[in-house]
Amino acid sequence: MKTALLWFRNDLRVEDHTSLAEACRSERVIGVYCFDPRYFEKDQFGFPRTGSFRARFLLESVSDLRQQLEKLNIPLFVYCDRPELRIPALVERFQVCEIHCQKEWTRDEKQVEEALHNAVPVDFKIYAHYDQFLFHPGDIPFEDFSEIPEVFTAFRKACEKNSDVRPGLPIPPKRDEHTYIASEGELPELYQLGLEENTPDPRTAFPFKGGCSAGSDRLNSYFWEKDRLRYYKKTRNGLLGTDYSSKFSPWLANGALSARMIYHQVRQYESEVVKNQDTYWMIFELIWRDYFKYISLKHGNQIFYRGGIRNAENNPSYDPAVLNKWISGKTADEFVNANMLELALTGWMSNRGRQNVASYWTHHLKQDWRVGAANFESALLDYDVHSNWGNWMYNSGVGNDPRDRVFNPELQARRYDPRGQYRRLWLQPSLF
Repeated sequence: MKTALLWFRNDLRVEDHTSLAEACRSERVIGVYCFDPRYFEKDQFGFPRTGSFRARFLLESVSDLRQQLEKLNIPLFVYCDRPELRIPALVERFQVCEIHCQKEWTRDEKQVEEALHNAVPVDFKIYAHYDQFLFHPGDIPFEDFSEIPEVFTAFRKACEKNSDVRPGLPIPPKRDEHTYIASEGELPELYQLGLEENTPDPRTAFPFKGGCSAGSDRLNSYFWEKDRLRYYKKTRNGLLGTDYSSKFSPWLANGALSARMIYHQVRQYESEVVKNQDTYWMIFELIWRDYFKYISLKHGNQIFYRGGIRNAENNPSYDPAVLNKWISGKTADEFVNANMLELALTGWMSNRGRQNVASYWTHHLKQDWRVGAANFESALLDYDVHSNWGNWMYNSGVGNDPRDRVFNPELQARRYDPRGQYRRLWLQPSLF
């Protein structure tokens, strides 16, 4: 029986999934997900690379993925181990002919993929598919990645004019019963990943669960039930409540939703309800997400360097005492403090908050931007390597912002929190 193995990474869904569609050309398909201990170790600055809030969201996502796959008669094998130590045994056990996975290109992900290549026979087929973009790399109007513009607007206009978004892929048909084998492996508890149990603060603006089911419910609720897409551009810089922004980013980050799924829902909404600047702005933000992915494709590991993609001449500080005050919300600025407390207690922070705390860390406190980016990697529910490091470079003057803007958090607070409701919510002294 020809068997394909699908190695899940940041693509935890069954709809619009190229690797799954390709694997389903084989008679039998088995899935595997590894909670790779390398992603739960401490980084060079002492942060756990995956913090407890994102880990819980990931556990919920993998659990939901297993349920969705089993409806298709596809098992999901789950391990707390390195993929190169587990997948070769599955290849031998089930006489797997080929492996399919989502293509990754950043430093750590490439190292894991290379380790797997070295652990299987030289001529074994591993197919890696680009599957996390809005505009597929084969469709963008540039000869190669070196031609990606350094300014977002040039990239956006070129893609909008010359590129189409591919149709989404349907959920594959259910497999024949005789091909099914039972899933194996229990999902770990947080303590087994070296993390403390957590309970999100009830004030959180993101009270949602992980998984493609929950992500699809949120998409349906935000677009169709609550009709919030109609006002997206007007409200997206809000700070309070669940619906000031779409909050799709955590599901996008681990692939429980795809950018194409959201895009085609926007287009359907435009044809059936209304087309306005707000619906366009949702697509605009998806293009921003694409752009940071293409920047990391163009510049490689340079996105992790102190000088960023500009090779900027700077010599920032790194003071652990300053870091502790920033993380714990004890700086001299209340707006920064409120946002940092929200992050620490929930794993979530608004886009407006992220821009302000990043600018404050690098421009006001004069600290190394990479430390802030590493903290976000650990703390954020929606950490995505491309968006996180790209945005931190952008806000720190070593990336793609041609204007080198510096945010004034006092002015920002007066504009976006004029009555102080957000600051009062998170700075209540009785709670800390």
